[in-house]
Amino acid sequence: MSISIYRLTVPMFQRGLASLKTYLDKAEAYAREKNIDPAILVSARLAPDMLPFSGQYQRASDTAKFALSRLTATEAPKFEDNEKTIEELRERLAKTEAYLAGFSAEALDGAESREITLPGKSGIVLPGDEYIATFALPNFYFHVATAHAILRNQGAPVGKRDYLG
Repeated sequence: MSISIYRLTVPMFQRGLASLKTYLDKAEAYAREKNIDPAILVSARLAPDMLPFSGQYQRASDTAKFALSRLTATEAPKFEDNEKTIEELRERLAKTEAYLAGFSAEALDGAESREITLPGKSGIVLPGDEYIATFALPNFYFHVATAHAILRNQGAPVGKRDYLG
């Protein structure tokens, strides 16, 4: 029995976005409890050459929406990548969730064999199922996990259950 591309994408991305929403709630509560500016958490990084917390949200959002647009040969909404507050990150997640909710299983019929060119300069082309398994999902979860790690590194009380949902 095979798993549909829909089941490998939309619900998986929705679940990760739900974890990211939980992190925003935890970040906000932690900032309030410790009397720190939430902007410190939004701009926090694990290393100087890594994206900040906000950047992890932007890349997770982009990965989800661009994966579906590539798999369906449709246009994804464009977001500015300028979120600087917890509320702005919430708004971005809500827009991403609304976009994902617009896809039916039928919209992804045949997407497993659609040729997808990986973003960037590599020029690598993969069938849709390999694109999801080897690029889109690992990239998405990298950014979700990194957002988790940034909050944890800042002292916020996030744990494995928050990540798993």
